[in-house]
Amino acid sequence: MKTAYHNIFSVLKINRLIVITVVCGAVVTSLFSGWLVYDMHREALNNAFAVSTDGAVIPLKWVDQKENLKVEALAHLELFHGYFYDIDASNYEKNLEKALWLGNSSVDNVYRQKKADGVYNRLLQYSLVQNVLSINSELDLEQEPFQFKTITIFEINRGSIVDTYELVSTGNLIQVDRNFPNNTHGILITNYFENSLKKIEYEN
Repeated sequence: MKTAYHNIFSVLKINRLIVITVVCGAVVTSLFSGWLVYDMHREALNNAFAVSTDGAVIPLKWVDQKENLKVEALAHLELFHGYFYDIDASNYEKNLEKALWLGNSSVDNVYRQKKADGVYNRLLQYSLVQNVLSINSELDLEQEPFQFKTITIFEINRGSIVDTYELVSTGNLIQVDRNFPNNTHGILITNYFENSLKKIEYEN
């Protein structure tokens, strides 16, 4: 008895179905493998491992970059306001030079305006001592340039008279290349503006 030949179209249809199934399986496998590699890479970025003295592997969480940025930005603002406002006749030139490295032309404009108003001349003439008491800054790190608002409390010692002032200043922060020792935090103050200055009156 002769074996009947299969219909050639049926054979091709089966072969095509097999090929499509294999290709789909390969694609699914590739996508799953890619997802596993991505997940492992993400976990590796968020975790580090250290080996203890007894050979045990200890997982370590990396500190969030935004937290690092917040710490550096606050330190930068405190450094700048300290240099810019904590001055006397003996150190103001050196301090102001350091402060100008921490901001752009907007800081230089404020400095030049103060100089034109005779602020530093009076500092020399009357041997004034301007001492910063506190620096408190608020930051918005959601989007660069980062906005900030700083309240600086300082006193001016005129010998027998000591007056205390509150200065509110605002501006933006941008990230730049670090420059040791002039700008160690890699942050630059822009759009700097002294919003208000008022004398603090204490009740007797």
